[in-house]
Amino acid sequence: MEDKVKFICQFLQDLYPSPKVPLNHSNAYTLLIAVLLSAQSTDKKVNELTPDLFKLASSPSEMIELGEENIYKRISQLGLARRKATHIFNLSKMLIHLYNSKVPSTFSELESLPGVGHKTASVVLAQFFGIPTFPVDTHIHRLAQRWELTTGQSVTRTEFDLKRLFPKSNWNDLHLQMIFYGREYCTARGCDGRRCPLCCKLFPSRTHPVQVKKA
Repeated sequence: MEDKVKFICQFLQDLYPSPKVPLNHSNAYTLLIAVLLSAQSTDKKVNELTPDLFKLASSPSEMIELGEENIYKRISQLGLARRKATHIFNLSKMLIHLYNSKVPSTFSELESLPGVGHKTASVVLAQFFGIPTFPVDTHIHRLAQRWELTTGQSVTRTEFDLKRLFPKSNWNDLHLQMIFYGREYCTARGCDGRRCPLCCKLFPSRTHPVQVKKA
C-alpha cells in the first residue's frame, strides 16, 4: 500500500503540479459562497454566474443589501437555487452579527452557518486558510474505490481512509488533483477501473469492472 500511495502522489503531482481551486473568488467570503453554490451544480456553471453576483456583492453587508430575491435571480440557473439564496442571505447576516463580517477558520464555526456542511467547510479551510483537510466529493469517492484505497462504505469512511494513508502535507493539493483527474481521465462512464492511465498502471491485471458504491 505504501508504494501505491507514493506512486499516486507522484503521478498526480507530475500531471497537476500547481493545482488551484477551480471556483472564481477574490476573498474568503466569495470562496465560501462559490463552494456553497457548487453543490449539485458544475464549477463551470457557477463560474458563469458568480462574476455578476460578486460584482454587486463580495462581502456579507453587500449581500444583505442586495437582498434574498435579487440573490436568487442571479443564481436561478443553478440547482436548489431558491434554497441556496436563502442560505447565502442568512449566513451573511450571521457573519455580520457573530464574526464581524469575517469568515471563521474552524470547522465548528463554519458548519454552524446555514447551508455549510462538512465538505464546504473543508474546501474553504484548505484552499483559503491553508489548513490541511481532505474534502471528499463524488470524484474522489469514486477514485478511492477504484484504486482500492477505501471500502467506499460512505464519504465519511473514504475521508478517514485517505487521511490515514496520505501524508498530511499532501492533503490540500491531492484533493484538487484527484478531482481534476476524475473529471479528465477516470470519469464515471469513461473508466470502470481498467481504462484510464492510472488505473492501468496500478492494476495491469485487473479483468473485471470496479463496482463503485455511491456517495
